[in-house]
Amino acid sequence: MVSEAQAINIDIAADIGLSLKASHDLLSAQAGGKECLGFTREDQKNYLRTRRQRSLKFGESGALLGYFRNQAAQNPYFYYAVQLDKEDMITNIFWADHEMITDYALFGDSISFDTTFRTNKEYRPFALFAGFNHFRMTCIFGAALLYDETVESFEWLFKTFLHAMSGKKPITKGKRMQDNGTLIEPLNQTTEHLLSPKYSRSIIRID
Repeated sequence: MVSEAQAINIDIAADIGLSLKASHDLLSAQAGGKECLGFTREDQKNYLRTRRQRSLKFGESGALLGYFRNQAAQNPYFYYAVQLDKEDMITNIFWADHEMITDYALFGDSISFDTTFRTNKEYRPFALFAGFNHFRMTCIFGAALLYDETVESFEWLFKTFLHAMSGKKPITKGKRMQDNGTLIEPLNQTTEHLLSPKYSRSIIRID
């Protein structure tokens, strides 16, 4: 378990560019040996991963939210939503413009959902709701930048997506489940989703 004081030293080592191995060896030496350190290299790796996941900085999020506010001011049909954690830090962000919402109203009976994109430098999941129009051309129905791929994040995202789309529900025969295989109650009575962060490409697949 990484203590608060140790976390500060890990952060400093990461900020100056030390590798995970070099940083862990240095901290071990300072503690009097690896057996005295109290956490493993894997623990340190997990801590750094968590720090990266949560480090959507104020400047980045502020710029993004500023853009969304401007879009909403110019177009009342532009929709965005933000989820905050208990410390009022931004976790998940969803948005859909007028064209996305209109396309979903017309072609949203069959949709797919993908979180395999990692386009931002913090490797946060970038999610897309997509489908096809009558010309078999890909339509984007909405997008999200997620904090992680947990059940809680997906439940917030799916509920937010349905709210943005005026409650219109896609048709699916799938079931939603956690990583351990236990089923979760569907978000609504007519729509069920396959929800497994381990297999994120198939979280929602509607044929």
